[in-house]
Formats: sequence, structure tokens, C-alpha cells
Amino acid sequence: MHPHASAPPRRTVLTLLLAAVLLLTGGLLLAAPGRADAADPLLSRGRPATSSSDEDSTLTPARAFDGDPATRWASAEGSDPQWLRVDLGAPATVSRVRLSWEAAYAKAYRVEISADDTTWTTLATESAGNGGTDDWTALTGKGRYLRILGTARGTSYGYSLYEAEVYGTTDGSTPPPTTPPPTTPPPTGAFTVVAAGDIAAQCTASSSSCAHPKTAAQAQRINPAFYLTMGDNQYDDARLSDYRAYYDKTWGAFKAKTRPAPGNHETYDPAGPLAGYKAYFGALAYPQGKPYYSYDQGNWHFIALDSNSFDDAAQIQWLKDDLARNAKGCVAAYFHHPLYSSGGHGNDPVSKPVWQILYAARTDLVLNGHDHHYERFAPQDPAGRATTDGIVEIVGGMGGAEPYPIETVQPNSQKRISGTYGVLQLDFTDTTYTWQYVGTDGRVKDTGPTYTCH
Repeated sequence: MHPHASAPPRRTVLTLLLAAVLLLTGGLLLAAPGRADAADPLLSRGRPATSSSDEDSTLTPARAFDGDPATRWASAEGSDPQWLRVDLGAPATVSRVRLSWEAAYAKAYRVEISADDTTWTTLATESAGNGGTDDWTALTGKGRYLRILGTARGTSYGYSLYEAEVYGTTDGSTPPPTTPPPTTPPPTGAFTVVAAGDIAAQCTASSSSCAHPKTAAQAQRINPAFYLTMGDNQYDDARLSDYRAYYDKTWGAFKAKTRPAPGNHETYDPAGPLAGYKAYFGALAYPQGKPYYSYDQGNWHFIALDSNSFDDAAQIQWLKDDLARNAKGCVAAYFHHPLYSSGGHGNDPVSKPVWQILYAARTDLVLNGHDHHYERFAPQDPAGRATTDGIVEIVGGMGGAEPYPIETVQPNSQKRISGTYGVLQLDFTDTTYTWQYVGTDGRVKDTGPTYTCH
């Protein structure tokens, strides 16, 4: 614990005896040294908060300002710097900042204040933090925005705060809340999934340019409910020996929690199409005896498809029957070939009949690989027309294979990133979904909107 306040001056015995007498007689109450700052009101409770990253959808910035000592904010693990910022709602004079760290504490950090959320002034600096509670008093900063900027982690994890309390007085017309605002119960059925396609090139961690060990490390740090892959899991022709030599050394670490789908490279195996893929994943890839299958998590129905054989009548009939049987409120499908893409492969019409089936069943989300970039699209129908009841498509082919450039930007494409390896972190509730594209450095490169299921 770091009180960061000056020690009170020594009292003489006479002074202490006099104080005791006055206290007993009701004549005078001496104020405890260092308590002047505590008289200022709490400004930060329930205020809007943002951060450089979040470990998952349950550890958001608002949790550090909700007044609940059992909830917390946590950044993504393994990366410096990270920051947590709160908007105090009006210009304020800040006199005190109290930080209650979780086990993932900051060894070095700065408390900063800003009037415009752009130019920051340092209020306090810690260079030898050891966790617990840091109570910075006698501060004199002025501004609307306050930020805790972590520059060195005290552990191998990230930064995590149970509570960050900012005290002071407002200088503007907007008063701070006198009581905590009503809290909204967290959505039910929340869980996180990590997804990627186009993963294991024929290289290992001994090569600094080898990307799939890095995407695997980031995927594992997120620690989702499960992982899913969107094909081309192993290059170049997905032999079993290559799966064992490369994929298994990285993404294989969480194989038991993986729900894979095949890509076109899985069909190149000299032993037969999908031979190495099936031998490596076994029942994980063939839980229903075919390379396409479905499963449920919370209020979500997930469908893994083999887009190499979308002309297979048996798979198409299975898909129709599966959707007809589905009793869940939200639907996500994933397969290798995207109907729409701004990358080198471009749009793939082989997927359009499947999109038509999925769209008719009010599917919410489609995940693809094939093109080696990240891209998200606004909701659209199979004809590529933007519509609020359309399917959201995400291309996530940056799991480790050589990047492809963006070539022809498609209508309804909202964000494109090429050359930055990473994984999709998808956050689901019983009624909503959103996601982040997280780079191998742990930084969030893009955040999707929050959508409500159809």
C-alpha cells in the first residue's frame, strides 16, 4: 500500500492531552492530517470510461467505476503500455485519486489529467508499485478527463483495477452524481470465442518471421470458451505430418477446445481430400460423421461448413434441416470461402446459395478466411444490398499465412486491415454480439459494432 501523503507532524504530549480533553467535553474535534482531500466528493462513480484494451467482455472499463469492489477492469495480457480513462462530465479540480489493484498490478504508471482528451498533464508518477491500494492525495490537477497510464506491468499478465476513484470539485455546471447511478444487470449467457483462418505456415517459433506461434499465443491469452478456425489450418497441402510438425506446436496447444472447418488447402493432401485434416482433428472435425456439423453455446447456434463441397446436395439438405431444427435465438455460421471480400481472391460466388439459405433462416453472423486479411462488412443480403436484417460477414484470414493486399474494395465493406497478423475475439450474449480484431502485440486493431440478434 502506498498512501503517498506526508507524515503528520509530531504532537507534543501536552497537545495530545489537550485534544483529548476537548474531544471529551465536546469543545473541539481535531481533523486527522491528510483528511482534507477526502472531504471532496467522488466525481468518477458511474462516469463513461474507455481503455486501450479489455481482457474480455466481462472486464470492461466501466467495472472500475461502478462502486462494486468485486468487479474489475482488466487490460489484454502481456503488453505495455495500457491505459484506463474516465470522463468526469465537466471540468474539475482533482484533489485525490485512489486505485485498488487486482493481482495484475502496475509496477510503473502515471496518473494524468486533460482538458480535451488530447493533451495530458502528469499528476502523479509511480515507479516501484507493488499492488494493493495506492492513495494519491493533495493533488491539484484541473481537467475533465483522467487517465491511469500503465507503462510497466508488475506481473506477466496485464493491468487490472477493482476500483479507480477520483475525488475533487467540479468547475462547470454539470454536478457529479451524489448517488451511484442505477446499474444495468450484465447480459445473460455471455461467453467469448476466438477465431482465425489461414493459420500454420511451414515454420516454427525458431524463425522470427513465423507468425502462427504469435497468433496462437495471443489466442491462448484471451482464454475463450472455445476456438474456431475458418480453414487452411495447415499449409501447403495439409498432410498429417505437417499438422504434427507445425500446427500442433502452436494452435494445437488448445486443440481440445477447437471447433475447426476445412479450407481448400485441406483438399490438396496427396493421401486424399481432407485426409490429414480428419486424421489430426478426428471427432472434433467430424462430430456428426461429416466435415460439416453444428453445436450450441448459450442462446447461439453455431454451424461449421465445408465450402469445398457447397455443390454437395447432401450438405445443402443437411444445412436446411439443421436450421429448421434450431431452437436458439441467434445463429452464426463459418466456412472458408467468403461470398464478399476486398482481397486478392475477391468475391466467391460458390458461397451464394448457402448465403441464401442462411439469410432466409435469419442468420446473424458469417465468419470466413481464404483471403489473408481482416475485413468486416455492414449487414447485407445475398445480393450485396445493405439491410438491417442482413448477415454480418467478417473475413479473418490473418492467422499466420502470408498476408494478401487489399485490391478491390467491395460495397458495404466497413474496415480492412492487411499485413497485421491477429485473431478475432468475439463476445456473445443471449441477444447480442460484438468483436475485436486483436494483433499479436495484444493491441486492439479494430472493434466492431454491437449487434442485436435477428
